[in-house]
Amino acid sequence: MPARRLHLVRHGEVDNPGRVLYGRMPGFVLSERGARMAQLAADHLASGSIARQVVRLAARPLERARQSAQPFADAFDLDIRTEHRIIEPTNSFEGKTFEASGALRHPSSWPLLRDPFRPSWGEPYQAIAQRMVAAMEDAWDELDESGDDGDIVMVSHQSPIWMAHLHLAGKRLWHDPRKRRCQLSSITSFARVDGRFTEIDYVEPAASVAAIDAGAV
Repeated sequence: MPARRLHLVRHGEVDNPGRVLYGRMPGFVLSERGARMAQLAADHLASGSIARQVVRLAARPLERARQSAQPFADAFDLDIRTEHRIIEPTNSFEGKTFEASGALRHPSSWPLLRDPFRPSWGEPYQAIAQRMVAAMEDAWDELDESGDDGDIVMVSHQSPIWMAHLHLAGKRLWHDPRKRRCQLSSITSFARVDGRFTEIDYVEPAASVAAIDAGAV
């Protein structure tokens, strides 16, 4: 088996017919398609040509993340650990039904859009990247100390995973959220090389599912 990997997995499709920007709001759970997507992601790591051995599993206790982690728990006989640092970012548009890209039509929202590079409407990109990478580092170091041999799965959300990708790739953090390469139930995989995380793979095991990706902040 190749060397250890850490996999950042995005949750599956959420039951969100109103297309609410749900952020950290409770009560948003996976749709039937979303549950199928989460299973496909777990199957990708558990079987087939890749056949990884996962020994640590973590998720943030938002319903959609824990539901998406459950197929991994079942496949690898693991408990789902709680990791608060991989949660969605705070966002002032949370609970609204329009996308930030359309907020220019709402004068009351203009002050929130004064600085898209930070961004001014929510948690700073740098803060998101730092907490994500810190959680990844701690999970990796804990596994080193335990002596267990295998991979780590962390089930998170689009923005935190994308921030980790950009930060670790040495790219600028400000971006167009519509162009994130982080689809539902995608798996972004890292190895640690010379003491630093390096992205080694990105796959979309549930790409065949005709899902609706709406509501991410």
